[in-house]
Amino acid sequence: MSTTIHLKRTNVLKGTASLLPASKSISNRALIINALAGGTAELHNLSDANDTQLMLRRVGSPDAVIDVEDAGTTMRFLTAYFTVTKQQKTLTGTDRMQERPIGILVDALRSLGADIVYIGREGYPPLRTQGFAGQQRNSIRIRGDVSSQFISALMMVAPMLPQGLTLELEGKVGSRPYIEMTAALMKHFGASSTLLDDKVIIPAQHYTPAPFTVESDWSAASYWFAFTALAQDATVSLPRLFQSSLQGDSVVVQIMDILGVRAVYEGGLLTLTKKESAATLSWDFTHCPDLAQTVAVVCAAKGIRGSFTGLESLRIKETDRIAALQHELRKIGADLVEDSTEHWTLVPSRQLPASASFATYKDHRMAMAFAPLVTVMDVAIEQPDVVRKSYPNYWNDLHAFGITSA
Repeated sequence: MSTTIHLKRTNVLKGTASLLPASKSISNRALIINALAGGTAELHNLSDANDTQLMLRRVGSPDAVIDVEDAGTTMRFLTAYFTVTKQQKTLTGTDRMQERPIGILVDALRSLGADIVYIGREGYPPLRTQGFAGQQRNSIRIRGDVSSQFISALMMVAPMLPQGLTLELEGKVGSRPYIEMTAALMKHFGASSTLLDDKVIIPAQHYTPAPFTVESDWSAASYWFAFTALAQDATVSLPRLFQSSLQGDSVVVQIMDILGVRAVYEGGLLTLTKKESAATLSWDFTHCPDLAQTVAVVCAAKGIRGSFTGLESLRIKETDRIAALQHELRKIGADLVEDSTEHWTLVPSRQLPASASFATYKDHRMAMAFAPLVTVMDVAIEQPDVVRKSYPNYWNDLHAFGITSA
């Protein structure tokens, strides 16, 4: 794909996003747990996202060096998996991956008895797993306000520990739905856990292989809610989304109801249509940070003032998403103002330009969050191939709705 995709304004959308990917969050957890269960279960509808395809190839790889590229989940989950299964591996990734902290997870694994060394900077990849001498303790404290992936990584390997594991969560716990998702998948494969407000208790036990089918990805679906919210007229159908979902990002239904999208399950599809929107939105993104960019862009374009909390974890994603949002929103006359360390105000645009070009910062969600602006202006998205990380067929789905590129 070229270095920039130019999309022509299209304000009426009718059709089905038939290439909507399966959940990579669920897929990646299922791959790790299935591997711990012996790797024999049939896993259906795995995500075609690059993150999941990397996990699929790396989890059983005999290679001594494991390159996870830019996949943070893959780095974190495999660090715990290779440690507890006593595999000697060097884990590395892109330059950005080597800037994303992993010290909290490594410290926790070391306290349990792991031998892990950093190859470069202390607290960051690349690193080498050198073995697991034996469990040193059965309870550890871990911060809950940095990344739930650290907690999920420890949860998934906990049943394999001779003494089991109790995780005591310190401070504000972010992205709790992802912790609940991990527990639900563990249960599907036969491992029980107890989730309390500030504690996760997992006894020593065995996983049991079990076939599993992955649902569509609600994070990916969120962009179609944005298209619907911003279009002049829209009827958008989304396949394979479960009403009783394991994914915390299914809360997008509630958020977008405020922003002018009606969602109805019918005939096996989730169908989105337009409705009246509110003048303001107040939302805590602590448990759904991947929706923040999408919501910010919709508010900016629709003239909806936003009061946001729970954005702290966005600073350590594929890019500093807060800084990236601020820079790109200013191109359309909007802004994300940091009022304090825990509160941001979305100042919407008063008048949208006829066209704008947006940088993506090697971040798939920047590309997909700003693309729905094509319903109100001509849009150029730089480095559009970043979407391969989570929604490889995103641009193909757009073209199927009649959104053309120059």
